[in-house]
Amino acid sequence: MMRFLAAMILVALAYGLAFFVWVSTLPSPPDIKPEADGIVALTGGAPRLDTAVALFESGVGKRLLISGVGQVTTRESLKNVTDGGSRFDCCADIGYAAQDTRGNAQEAAEWAHRHQFHSLVVVTSRYHMPRAMQEFSRALPDITLLPYPVDQENVDLAGWWTHPQTAQLLHREYIKYLASVAAGLIPR
Repeated sequence: MMRFLAAMILVALAYGLAFFVWVSTLPSPPDIKPEADGIVALTGGAPRLDTAVALFESGVGKRLLISGVGQVTTRESLKNVTDGGSRFDCCADIGYAAQDTRGNAQEAAEWAHRHQFHSLVVVTSRYHMPRAMQEFSRALPDITLLPYPVDQENVDLAGWWTHPQTAQLLHREYIKYLASVAAGLIPR
């Protein structure tokens, strides 16, 4: 019984330590503007879309894919809420098929291959980027992926442990990340 209890304590400590390391290594928003064939924005908050559209309108990428858009959302409404300009009109694609991060990656893979792209900027939240890159790397092994993490409103990563909602959000995302890693280890 004591061995079992000791093993459980060690597992809990290892899990907790790994979680703290994961949070401490979340990527920061880059200082430089990336260069790539296309941009993929994963829906899930205004900062993601605003950043992706701003990058696109500034000349990054030939096309923009906004992946995981709700069925009732229109191109015009997205353009209005993100201040999309003339490039948005001609070269922004709206993806309605994705229901989750794996779906975003599959939708982006089809889109990137259709346009014969060799590199993509992936825009999502900092806490979501590790899992997104895991899924995108699996779906797009032949394409260079450039992560572009953004800070999400109401998510204080600097003092996350003092905010119960942020701590819960990060813990849920960490569990999803571990599931994604485990799924990648299973042969297909």
